[in-house]
Amino acid sequence: MGARKRQAGKARKQQATQLVDDKVVMFGTLFCPYCMRARKLLKSKNVDYIEIRVDSDRKLRKEMERLSGRDSVPQIFIGKMHIGGYDDLAALNRKGELDQLLQKLQE
Repeated sequence: MGARKRQAGKARKQQATQLVDDKVVMFGTLFCPYCMRARKLLKSKNVDYIEIRVDSDRKLRKEMERLSGRDSVPQIFIGKMHIGGYDDLAALNRKGELDQLLQKLQE
């Protein structure tokens, strides 16, 4: 692998780590049905989120696994807090806790 390619991969990995710090970030793939549901839920809340596609980048997927401790998609972060996957996000929404977390992020 060339030095340029290694450096680009390292930059994407570092960028992914930094993004999780103060935003809503979803690691996902294009056609995953749970990713689609998570996108729909976040959009219904008018959440500006960053999606990091891991379906074609093994290094980003490994970074997602390192940050979340999980290897399935989606993996969702609100600020530095790892929420989990779609089921976890939906459960927070049903309990009324998702809006509170999103509000804290905006403060």
